[in-house]
Amino acid sequence: MCPSIVSTDCVKVTVFVSPKITVLDPQGAAVEQAMKSLGHESVQGVRIGKTITFNIDGQDTPELREKLDMLCDGLLSNPVIEDFRYEITEG
Repeated sequence: MCPSIVSTDCVKVTVFVSPKITVLDPQGAAVEQAMKSLGHESVQGVRIGKTITFNIDGQDTPELREKLDMLCDGLLSNPVIEDFRYEITEG
């Protein structure tokens, strides 16, 4: 739930950030090699990213999505080397 006492409208946002396909992911490569050394030879294309979750006052509207795009593009990800996507669920 959102901590706001005034607003009853609240959504949960989950942001997924991952390296762009065109960017080398050394952490993903290291994990992939470790998986293969443990006998998982069919593993390939491992990418390591991050997940950020938070609650925000409001409803799933185009205006909220525009704010989330700016937040993700300006703070939660580095647009030069990372892509992001997010999911919005009822708080």
